[in-house]
Amino acid sequence: MTSEIDLAAIDAERERLRTTYLRSPRERPASSARGLHHFAVVCSDVEATIRFYQELLEFPLTEIFENRDYKGSNHFFFDIGNNNLLAFFDFPGLGVGPYAEVLGGLHHIAISVEPEKWERLKGKLREAGVDYQEESGTSIYFRDPDGARLELIADPLGEMYGTSVL
Repeated sequence: MTSEIDLAAIDAERERLRTTYLRSPRERPASSARGLHHFAVVCSDVEATIRFYQELLEFPLTEIFENRDYKGSNHFFFDIGNNNLLAFFDFPGLGVGPYAEVLGGLHHIAISVEPEKWERLKGKLREAGVDYQEESGTSIYFRDPDGARLELIADPLGEMYGTSVL
């Protein structure tokens, strides 16, 4: 039996969290972080992953070497702009299961691209037969070869659908 969602209670809780924790840009302290070094995802096929991210999405492969945590595994990186990297591991022989959305797990990776590149990449996805869902005229959601959900968003970094989020 599914429980009914109390949207008014959810809205009230969101407003409580905003009031309690959200600070204006002038009141907000600087982050302790310099930026995202890399985001690591597990893949099943190194070459298929390289073809998808480098050839289809146009994210250049920048390096590949053995994973220090698991001998025989590859650790490889793609440039996603602004000195940020998307990294992958393969874990041969470990029998890693398929992608799943779980609490604490990945829902999607949103990557900002210029509007004209967004249009070109949308066309490339269509031509390659990759199913995608377009939202709000600025976001495309789709899955990589292993099922990880990606979003290409034409909004600038720090903005989402006309709202400053940074």
